[in-house]
Amino acid sequence: MSGLENCLRIIYGSSVALGLTICLSLEKLATPDMAVHYLFVDDNNDPASSRILHHFAEKHRGQVEIIRSQEAPSTYSCNETTHIWTDELVWRVASFKNQLIERAKTGGYDGLFLLDSDLLLQPATLETLLASKKDIVSEVFWTSWTPDTLPVPQVWLTDKYTQYEINHRLETISAEEQYLRKYAFYGKLRVPGLYEVGGLGACTLIRRKALEDGVNYSRIHNVTFWGEDRHFCIRAVALGFSLFVDTHSPAFHLYRESDFAEATVWMKQIYGSAPIRVKKSSAAAEASPTSRPKITLSMVIHNEADKHLAYVLTKHREYIDEAVIIDDGSTDDSAEICHELLKGIPLHFVRNPTPQFTNEVALRKQQWKETISHKPEWIVNMDADEVFEDGFATGVHALLSRQHGDVCCFRLYDMWSDSHYREDPYWRAHSSSATAPTIAICGKNNTNRFWTQSQISCHGENKGLVTLTICGKIVYNYLDRKVRVRRMPTTTL
Repeated sequence: MSGLENCLRIIYGSSVALGLTICLSLEKLATPDMAVHYLFVDDNNDPASSRILHHFAEKHRGQVEIIRSQEAPSTYSCNETTHIWTDELVWRVASFKNQLIERAKTGGYDGLFLLDSDLLLQPATLETLLASKKDIVSEVFWTSWTPDTLPVPQVWLTDKYTQYEINHRLETISAEEQYLRKYAFYGKLRVPGLYEVGGLGACTLIRRKALEDGVNYSRIHNVTFWGEDRHFCIRAVALGFSLFVDTHSPAFHLYRESDFAEATVWMKQIYGSAPIRVKKSSAAAEASPTSRPKITLSMVIHNEADKHLAYVLTKHREYIDEAVIIDDGSTDDSAEICHELLKGIPLHFVRNPTPQFTNEVALRKQQWKETISHKPEWIVNMDADEVFEDGFATGVHALLSRQHGDVCCFRLYDMWSDSHYREDPYWRAHSSSATAPTIAICGKNNTNRFWTQSQISCHGENKGLVTLTICGKIVYNYLDRKVRVRRMPTTTL
């Protein structure tokens, strides 16, 4: 940045009920050429969290102001299922946010960066939001709002939380079309960019022009939508402002206690280390042996940019150590997505100028030959629409450290939606017997034997302890019945 941008005065604002998370984020944020101040509304019931805020203030003397909430102690609580919000709590937080807006205006700041206190931010987040030149812009994050559901973004397109396009007010859309449009929206947000939306919140930069023109979080008396962010967004659009979401530096949402294990992995990838103050669950500790097995992702892709590739790679990068990807003649942005989302992980990317899938035997041989040439210890062989269920990343290394086999196989479920899988004569891979698993992790002691067998048979016939399916895609000698694999809906645009 140059010129007047060098003198930007930015204030971070947050009502805090979880001091550790927000302080970790702010310590890591890059703020070159900015005059930065911090304003916290301390709404903690936990004295330890308040002490973390005051320690942060001591470390950044002259830059931090802490306002102790004058409200009665909060009744806010959360558990492994959800966060429990009452109407009173919603408007309590709204009043805190309005205080932060007033301080930003009276203090002459160029922008207010409003943060929820349970977010971990990438270092470049604020720079990226400022570079957008938008009056109101949020950084995206993805949350599983209830356990065992796919994560969804915190932004929406219309109304309360509608996440699919509506072409005109009277358009009639079937449930299937809603589903297809919703996943098209999700797919778009997985690609780094800047997109206009209808609603946003939780990680939002508000420029001075919007502040001065009257945006705020007060209730609109003739709107019944629940949540202060919706009232803020409706008011902002009525005042003539457009709302945008940036997806270059997605934040991590520490929504529940069990997310700490995944957050530790995220921090090591993004920050380089995870503070010992962030406690690990027993599962995470179990998944981090002294010498953990090296895992290589092996995958073939073809024109996956508008499908599930971004989501799938985001999930895989939580536990893999390297990746071997064969791009079978893609003509879209699949390659760019792979390189962007696997940054920091060794990626061996091979591109076929023309598709070879009409000879799948030869394509699979190419895949495995390329994979084995990099001397993997364990190979995770997945299609571009397949992911393991939640929890796999924190337990896979412990699983592979066991001494009961060279190959682990898992049942595959063909998903019809986020929560339902198919059960019909054509889609029932999950019902395969123990002699016909469908997804495998192949160990280093088995790769040569696998390669020999894969040249012998590509039609699923048994060879003693080895079963081959889908042109030699997998072998097995251990079937894990506890961990499952999801194949994402094939109808996604």
